[in-house]
Amino acid sequence: MNDAPLLRNRTFDELQIGESASVTHLVSLDDIALFAVVSGDVNPAHLDAQFAASDTFGHVIAHGMFTAGLVSAVLGTTLPGPGTIYLGQELRFCKPVAPGDTITATVSVIEKLAEKHQVRLATRCTNQHGDEVLTGIARVIAPTAPIAWARMPVADVSLQRHDRYAQIMKEARALGAMPVAIVHPCSVEALSAALEARDQGVIDPLLVGPERRIREIAAQAGLSLDGLMIESTEHSHAAAARAVELAVQGRVAALMKGSLHTDELLGAIVAPGSGLHTERRISHVYAMDVPRYHKPLVVTDAAINIAPTLAHKRDICQNAIDLMRVIGVELPHVAVLAAVETVNPAMPATLDAAALTVMAMRGQITGGIVDGPLAFDNAISLDAAKTKQLVSPVSGNADILLVPDLEAGNTLAKQLIYLGGADAAGLVLGVRVPVILTSRSDSLQVRLASAALARLVASRQDRGLVTV
Repeated sequence: MNDAPLLRNRTFDELQIGESASVTHLVSLDDIALFAVVSGDVNPAHLDAQFAASDTFGHVIAHGMFTAGLVSAVLGTTLPGPGTIYLGQELRFCKPVAPGDTITATVSVIEKLAEKHQVRLATRCTNQHGDEVLTGIARVIAPTAPIAWARMPVADVSLQRHDRYAQIMKEARALGAMPVAIVHPCSVEALSAALEARDQGVIDPLLVGPERRIREIAAQAGLSLDGLMIESTEHSHAAAARAVELAVQGRVAALMKGSLHTDELLGAIVAPGSGLHTERRISHVYAMDVPRYHKPLVVTDAAINIAPTLAHKRDICQNAIDLMRVIGVELPHVAVLAAVETVNPAMPATLDAAALTVMAMRGQITGGIVDGPLAFDNAISLDAAKTKQLVSPVSGNADILLVPDLEAGNTLAKQLIYLGGADAAGLVLGVRVPVILTSRSDSLQVRLASAALARLVASRQDRGLVTV
């Protein structure tokens, strides 16, 4: 049931010359961002503080038509109100509107035209200092019958900001492009991902695969391969093997999965004598930008290790900690997930979680704070932990979610992506060079973030700052 006051109009006959009505609104950065989404006006003067600092006004400003929209709100809800038909509007923008300004939009009746029930109204918006920011004249057809109508519920809209990768991209570009083997790029998506990352200055791609097929796909998609080297191989298995050889020889600093199966690429990496695998267990991380979480979040392992043992989980944990330290988290907090937060001998995941916690205390896992078992809610919500009277150094502040097995990890990651609006950059760790895993469904931002993460990891490996 809607208990909000009814919307009531003023009919043409009821309107009086000089009659006025107002609405007041505090302008926020979210207002500006939402208007940009709806209107498509992504002028950096409205959205980018760095750009706006050097622009005319020296700061971010609201769209002019956002302010004009407040005028429309008065006309449509109050004066004349429901039943009004907006015919035209003259506008003059007097001053910029900044986030934090309180804008009052006022309309005043200045003329009534009886023949067609038209009304002219002066429109004026002022800020909290009384300065005019907008003036004009509106022309409407006023309703002829009284209306009292329930207010429609407004959607609860929240912005899903995806800016957690910005610093990673900035650092990666500053390091310069690194040579990357694109393994079997025999699809439009795989080729496009490589070219996009190249254009952003993150990678210098070396295409490894059947040259004829690669060129045919590029031609069909209108993609230029000018300036790119192609290491021709017969098929995908050969492409994976050759890419590994190139990495061992030092000709490339990372591998990027093309259109072959992940198992093919990883099989070549872990093959006896490949030269790329280490004593560490190979693992996968999703470096996630979850809009409703307060910082970057890593989910591991959601793609490689099906039923990891305790020893495997130790390596998976260490790989993820090392990655977080690479991207600037000095002391990552690891939540070892299970269905409950107490140790239960009938639930092996809780036993592994408790063991990993002790292993971290004894120095068998280094560089982070590890705690478990923790249920998902306790890992990401301090309030949930307090409700259960759970004391944990990780609760509500987890940087890494270490899952019990691949099924749990894959399900969790996909839920965050498809229900939580998260972005998820994928990387394989525990190898002598980082391996970039991208999906056909990945956005450009995710593909670039995956390549940027690999760039940072490769740089730290070159300097001996990452243990593999």
